[in-house]
Amino acid sequence: MTPSETLILVCYFFVLSILAIYGWHRYYLVYLYIKNKEQAPRRLSPPGFLPPVTIQLPIFNEMYVADRLIDSVCELDYPRDLLEIQVLDDSIDETIEIAELAVRRHAARGFNISYMHRVDRRGFKAGALEAGLKQASGKFIAIFDADFIPAPDFLMRTLPYFETDPKIGMVQARWGHINQDYSLLTKIQSILLDAHFVLEHGARNRAGCFFNFNGTAGIWRREAIDSAGGWQHDTLTEDLDLSYRAQLAGWRFVFLPDVVSPAEVPVEMNSFKSQQHRWAKGSIQTCLKLLPDILRSPQPLAVKAEAFFHLTANFNYLLMSVLSILMFPAMWVRYSTGWTEMLLIDVPLFFAATMSVGNFYIVSQRELYADWRQRLRYLPLLMSIGIGLCVNNSRAVLEAMFGKPSDFNRTPKYGVERDSDEWVGKKYHQTVGVQPIIELALGLYFTWTVFYALSNQIYGTLPFLMLFQIGYLYTGLLSIFQQYTGENVMLKTPEIAK
Repeated sequence: MTPSETLILVCYFFVLSILAIYGWHRYYLVYLYIKNKEQAPRRLSPPGFLPPVTIQLPIFNEMYVADRLIDSVCELDYPRDLLEIQVLDDSIDETIEIAELAVRRHAARGFNISYMHRVDRRGFKAGALEAGLKQASGKFIAIFDADFIPAPDFLMRTLPYFETDPKIGMVQARWGHINQDYSLLTKIQSILLDAHFVLEHGARNRAGCFFNFNGTAGIWRREAIDSAGGWQHDTLTEDLDLSYRAQLAGWRFVFLPDVVSPAEVPVEMNSFKSQQHRWAKGSIQTCLKLLPDILRSPQPLAVKAEAFFHLTANFNYLLMSVLSILMFPAMWVRYSTGWTEMLLIDVPLFFAATMSVGNFYIVSQRELYADWRQRLRYLPLLMSIGIGLCVNNSRAVLEAMFGKPSDFNRTPKYGVERDSDEWVGKKYHQTVGVQPIIELALGLYFTWTVFYALSNQIYGTLPFLMLFQIGYLYTGLLSIFQQYTGENVMLKTPEIAK
């Protein structure tokens, strides 16, 4: 074997080994979740003493959902004299008139609700929350993004946990999905989010490790925000940043999987990519900012290790992108040199890197839904879309690593709740740029690789190759198609399409 062929295999197995380690970490999270089942928070009775609460609603160009958000918050089951509502609007379009009208309407009903509009948008969402906090009167701060519809009992279900321990600084509810059955894309997103909340948050919280506020559907003790340094806007994930700073300062968090706050997931591929790009870039920015402090802190080794895996997870997208390029050369080298025994290493590593993902999502669906077996049919496409995001999220990781600044691009929402609702023809569509062309090229590259494996009877690699092929083709083609045709094709689930 030539030096170049050896180098290809060394790089290939090095990348695959690291991905396998993160794959095994998913198994570990499931283990922590099950092992610490008795540590799950119990439902508490409503608080004996009701404190003043401020609810902050940060919005920016949300004309289709702003009214719905404000109306739902004003239906919360809480004494009006103890409730302050702040609509923190940075909008530059029709949302301004819609939000102002909603505020006046509810103020006339007796609500303590105010409208705050900034024109400079300094600090984006973090800046809006910071500005609102300066004028807030509540001892506890609840936050809801524009696409959320909090349940009336949200405050009564979350506030009791602050009474149990003065060091509890934040309580996070689980996100629900009002439009998860709208399309294949929304179904996949709902499963992704379910696993994030149920297993990642659930396992970390039960095991006493750090986990994060998700920017919405949570409530903070104001003292915890202030003592941790307040909202800072040097990352795109101000929620993750503040969460780790607060927990390093000694505050404890609680995750309540049984308190569900419904929200709208993106119905458009490019909006979904924009959201994932912001989350990936912000998490790496937070990693670079805080991980050294976390590793130097007096926290237990288990807490530090879990924080390391949490904050570095998005680096895997870079590795997956490298792996995507190396898969065919590595296959060709092994086949042409007769190194078939390498499959004894190759296949187990791939199983560790990919099957752990399947197990992760299977457990989360089993925990939440009676029909969880039926939902498992989406797992292959879920794994494919995760792979298909590699180009998008690798770009985000590289931008974070090299300090490239970018705006806080909020995820467009269209008020889509029912199967009959449409987003086509509405404002806020994302542009595609050159990225989908790269994804499509990778999809065609893997199509060629699949044909090569078939022609040479390398059948064991086909399931893995097809995950990459379908993922890149789906994300690339759907982005292009939605952008340039304005159609809803390739979105509807089989049940809906009938």
